[in-house]
Amino acid sequence: MGWRCGGLRWSPGGAELVWRDGGRERRSKLGYGRDLGFRAVGERRCAGVRGQVCPLGAVVGGRSTGGQCPDCARLDRSRSVAADTVADDPQPYMVYLAWFGPGMVKVGITAEARGSARLLEQGAVVFTRLGRGPLMAARRTEELLRTALGVPDRVPYAAKRAVRATLPTAPAERASEVGELYARAVALAGWPESLERADYRPVDHMGVFGLTGTPPVTAVIGELVDGGRVAGRLVAAAGPDLHLECDDGAVLVLDTRLVKGWELAAAGDTGGVSVPVREVAGSDRSVQDGLF
Repeated sequence: MGWRCGGLRWSPGGAELVWRDGGRERRSKLGYGRDLGFRAVGERRCAGVRGQVCPLGAVVGGRSTGGQCPDCARLDRSRSVAADTVADDPQPYMVYLAWFGPGMVKVGITAEARGSARLLEQGAVVFTRLGRGPLMAARRTEELLRTALGVPDRVPYAAKRAVRATLPTAPAERASEVGELYARAVALAGWPESLERADYRPVDHMGVFGLTGTPPVTAVIGELVDGGRVAGRLVAAAGPDLHLECDDGAVLVLDTRLVKGWELAAAGDTGGVSVPVREVAGSDRSVQDGLF
């Protein structure tokens, strides 16, 4: 088995693709304006659990965003804060409000040690911290805000993608909804005493994601297949999504969760994209037979 893609990671320096070969790992930094191309080879294998190799080397479906076999997925969720299967983590947690576009704000928690990483992974365009404290206090605060303010704890990726080309250009306008909800949140009674309040300090990821002037998305790549080729110029990246502009002007979104577990080779000299795609509603471009 050779090097296989481990998906996208966000670091202080920007977006990186992770590669794994057994216990070894390396990363490739991505840059906007640069060409990105590859060809999928063979079968997609289970990505394992937290950097550990799947003992079965199981084959997984091309449309799975988890990229794991059932056994590894169960093991992953058995110790997961997101799945509410961890209650004894002693490290401090942060409660936050995240904005993805007009009318799309969510509340969530993340380990304080991770900094902005969780927000970058979700594609949050703007976020602000609300407070910090023990895990269960952070959980109770998240539930309080979700119920009292009517703010969800999840926003679908399709909704996030749909608005990226039309986000407000002024930072103050992008932060306005988060600011309003922050004011309502801190005025609520019932916050756990062990949760320390945070001052309102919006963090804007518009520049980090390269979303200023991003052209509208034409289609979303649905899966990779053996021999399938993806190539384009990287114009933006947000959360797990890479926005690739093709030679004909079409803009495709590649959800890098679909790349985890694939062995990738050089794209070669053949132009175009030869993987199944889903046309974005409202696009004035035609995607014939699901292929470019």
